[in-house]
Amino acid sequence: MLKRFGNPDVAKAVANLVWLGLERLTQIGVAIAISGLLARYFGPDVFGKWQYANTLLLVLAPLTWVCGAEILVPTIVQRPPAQLGAVLGSAFALRIGVSAVALVATWIAIGAGAFDPLVGAMLAGLAVTMVFREPFVGVINAWLQSMTYSKPQLMTSMVTALAKALLVWLLVRAAAGPARFAWLWALEAAAIGFALVLYYRHRNGGTLGWTFDKPLFRHFATAGTVFWLGLICMYLFLKLDRLMLERHVSFADLGRYAAAQQLNENWITLALMLAQTIAPAFVYRVQDVARLRRNIVRLTAMTAGLMTAGALVLDAAAPLIVGKVFGHGYEASVDIFRWAVWLSVPAGIEAIGNLIVLKYQAKFVLLAKWVLALAIAALVNVFAIPRLGLYGALVGLAAGYVAAIAVNFYYIRFRLRP
Repeated sequence: MLKRFGNPDVAKAVANLVWLGLERLTQIGVAIAISGLLARYFGPDVFGKWQYANTLLLVLAPLTWVCGAEILVPTIVQRPPAQLGAVLGSAFALRIGVSAVALVATWIAIGAGAFDPLVGAMLAGLAVTMVFREPFVGVINAWLQSMTYSKPQLMTSMVTALAKALLVWLLVRAAAGPARFAWLWALEAAAIGFALVLYYRHRNGGTLGWTFDKPLFRHFATAGTVFWLGLICMYLFLKLDRLMLERHVSFADLGRYAAAQQLNENWITLALMLAQTIAPAFVYRVQDVARLRRNIVRLTAMTAGLMTAGALVLDAAAPLIVGKVFGHGYEASVDIFRWAVWLSVPAGIEAIGNLIVLKYQAKFVLLAKWVLALAIAALVNVFAIPRLGLYGALVGLAAGYVAAIAVNFYYIRFRLRP
């Protein structure tokens, strides 16, 4: 073990994982703290509108993820250093163009009255994050990832998250209007982008040196399209419950549902962190099929056990957790949370199975999986939500996860057959 850590590449990767873990834990803590503060300040009705605006943003944001890290990072690594400016400049030009179009289209929809007025006012500020996250933060973060050195981005993200939490508290104390809070998310994204641009300039001799290369631009615009569509479908599936509930329940009930799901999604994030942490050693670097198959079986069993144990604890502690975080008016969130935490079990199993899909870059499998999960969840929601209300949305999510797991298992049996 000591010899392995003596290897500079391994030591760098381990240090990167430590910073990633700290950043994720900070983000989870800040997200829960801010949600609890806003839920108490807004009340269930306005908090439901806030959560719905955030849901719309999380559905729109993947549209800006063109030329993802799976395309950009290998390109940076494979090209000589002299071409770095052309690579980053071309990726930036593509992303800023797509992000600007997405922002303008969102503002046009808001102006046309496509949303509740308060939801639209909130979304108007939240949507500005799109022009900072992927064009600035995403491009420079890909460069950092190519060096296995994400510390600058992760540290900046932690500092700005804590600063945002402080500003949210100050606006609450100042009794600010609900729509004003959205601009703090835009300010956070701008601050991260500005800090990373300054860091890159410092490392690059005081200049950006980004240039536009037409062939690279065309390559980035077409490569990874299937992965991009798959990610869009995945995020639409994860937020479909709130999108469809908005048509059937009040914003107050949607706020109570979203409060429970906010806690649950942060718990599920731990499953994704676990998968990201163990993937390189136990999946990506393993070439022997028999050993890889054993690893997947063991990892699946371990993840299912961990998620089940966690769900049992969270189920039992649901009244205490919801009461402490969200306070009065969210008592109905307790039972929703108790059912929702069990979604962490299929979510964790799906995350482990997905590692094989990513290892072999099975982009069409990824796309087919999330299209199927999205279609099944939508179909179940159509019948379940009118009959079961908020719990019908949980049934739709569960059905979608089962479909995604089935596709993973089918591909694993096909790819790792003896």
